Amino acid sequence: MKKERVLITGAAGFLGSHLCDRFIKEGYHVIGMDNLITGDLRNIEHLFKLPDFEFYNHDVSTFVHVPGDLKYILHFASPASPIDYLKIPIQTLKVGSLGTHNLLGLAMAKKARILVASTSEVYGDPTVHPQTEDYWGNVNPVGPRGVYDEAKRFQEAITMAYHTYHGLETRIVRIFNTYGPRMRLNDGRVLPAFMGQALRGEDLTVFGDGSQTRSFCYVDDLVEGIYRLLLSNCVDPVNIGNPKEITIAQFAEEIIKLTGTDQKVVYKPLPVDDPKQRQPNITKAQEILSWEPRYDRSEGLKITWDYFKSLPKERLYEEAHHRDFIN
Repeated sequence: MKKERVLITGAAGFLGSHLCDRFIKEGYHVIGMDNLITGDLRNIEHLFKLPDFEFYNHDVSTFVHVPGDLKYILHFASPASPIDYLKIPIQTLKVGSLGTHNLLGLAMAKKARILVASTSEVYGDPTVHPQTEDYWGNVNPVGPRGVYDEAKRFQEAITMAYHTYHGLETRIVRIFNTYGPRMRLNDGRVLPAFMGQALRGEDLTVFGDGSQTRSFCYVDDLVEGIYRLLLSNCVDPVNIGNPKEITIAQFAEEIIKLTGTDQKVVYKPLPVDDPKQRQPNITKAQEILSWEPRYDRSEGLKITWDYFKSLPKERLYEEAHHRDFIN
């Protein structure tokens, strides 16, 4: 029996690679696509030997052609960390706009259902807490984060337009802070940044006074939520994340305790438009998808720490010029 085929863009990235694993496990033929501008082939090299995986090194912002049938498309191609999208702002805008447009057109041609990866950043620096899907956000379109925030907001708008105008089967997931193996240590996000500093014996850097909050979801929980959303009948955006909120200062202390290091916490000025609060309301996911996170943060952090400790020492210093990171 011929296996159903799924296209996953951003396949060599943190989340994309875990999605490739999940769809292989579920019995699909997976086509991974990534231009490797922020992705890493090491995340998917274990899949290259499998007959049900193929990979295209390609930029979806130009055009997308995939021969043969497609059952599903998952669009996860985008820089996702502040360091990346501040360094490559035009590419970030293009993959969220032109790339999404190209993939929606491909979905139309293939009669495939498409799920696009949006983000909690569409809420900006929120004035509603926790954030519900019907909150429209508080975003600065011309600030340093605007290239990412507005790319994702446009992505949601064009995806919904294709659904309402063309009747295309679409799904939109709003992803909150996620962590786990295969994150880049020096990509600017708070968890790998803290763990990278601990591994290098450096003090942990907190921006602002550390009172800003985040809610961390383990990657396996997120992938399960995405999978359930794809197979559901829900066309409206759905928050997927862990609602257990923690301040950045408290999180730094958790990392110090977990790693058994004696580093201090040092404080630097808060970056422009850095969100003060981040906590998903997951009522919709609970009701529609029967989903909620299963991993306790202490459990997920231990798995992630063990992964980072297993990396070759040279990986700790990759992209060393990026180590002045942003939470």
